[in-house]
Amino acid sequence: MNYTTLPHSDLKVSKICLGTMTFGNQNTEAEAHSQLDYAVERGINFLDTAEMYPIGGNAQIFGSTERFIGSWIAKIGASEREKLIIATKIAGPNRGMDYIRQPLDFSKKSITEAVELSLKNLQTDYIDLYQMHWPERVMNMFGQRGVSKIDTLWQENFFEVLSIFDGLIKEGKIKHIGVSNENPYGVMKFINESEKHNLPRIVSIQNPYSLLNRLFEVGLSEIAMREKVGLLAYSPLGFGFLTGKHLNGIQPNSRLGLFPNFIRYTNENCFKATQFYKKLADDNGLTLTGMALAFVHQQDFVSSTIIGATTLEQLKENIDAFEITLSDDVVKQINAIQEIVPNPAP
Repeated sequence: MNYTTLPHSDLKVSKICLGTMTFGNQNTEAEAHSQLDYAVERGINFLDTAEMYPIGGNAQIFGSTERFIGSWIAKIGASEREKLIIATKIAGPNRGMDYIRQPLDFSKKSITEAVELSLKNLQTDYIDLYQMHWPERVMNMFGQRGVSKIDTLWQENFFEVLSIFDGLIKEGKIKHIGVSNENPYGVMKFINESEKHNLPRIVSIQNPYSLLNRLFEVGLSEIAMREKVGLLAYSPLGFGFLTGKHLNGIQPNSRLGLFPNFIRYTNENCFKATQFYKKLADDNGLTLTGMALAFVHQQDFVSSTIIGATTLEQLKENIDAFEITLSDDVVKQINAIQEIVPNPAP
């Protein structure tokens, strides 16, 4: 396993991060523990979760993912927990999740409540990386390509939010902070405010990045490399679409089949692009899964790639794919397909 240190931090993380959002809905507690055991056995020390997980959540199962990880941490003991980098996230507003707390915002009250609940659920004394799951302001994400209007009701509060996190870091409850589903504007504002006022600096950005969504390369990749903000690339397989299993129709027991409201990866152009990528992989003796993960993994701006699975077999295949290095010719052909069907899953 290869490791890297997240910029502006002492967090040495595996280049593969285990995503856990299926724990508590698609995966039982026993299955979650088996995945965690196997991931650690393979050298993964980086776990990503969120207070709102599992995916497809509701008030009844809210927090199950963190609780499953917490029961596993209790089982492995404090000395083993010290070897792990655990990342979680606070939910933002505007997503119909009022059962989490009201209001859903980044006020001192909300952030403090969220951190305390995550610490309790995870059965840990500290969180290594605490992320804002999506911005407080309404903006383009989850299927929207660009910004044409701004949220005029939102009031800028980057300084206030960083000051709250500064207090929690000084209390020892969190170590570092990051953003998620963020745009260049938000990243630069957080960086500027932290530099201006000597406040905690964001060390990571967790955004989608895959063969079907390379929008990170527009604006954010240069910021990530020049300002040293590590990309934690999520959905590198596009909700399983880049395994090729949905090319003949959405599989009913898959994530896309179970949660049809996630339409980012189910449009006609996703099918078209995936067919092109599948042929390219076949022509070069690669699996589509392996090629898709390798493409993400070998980008300079990617610090760690978040993989998720519902079975140990899928998890093994995903981890094994990181042994692949794509040739310059394959990358050139990938870029040619991107020209024909650019970013079909924004």
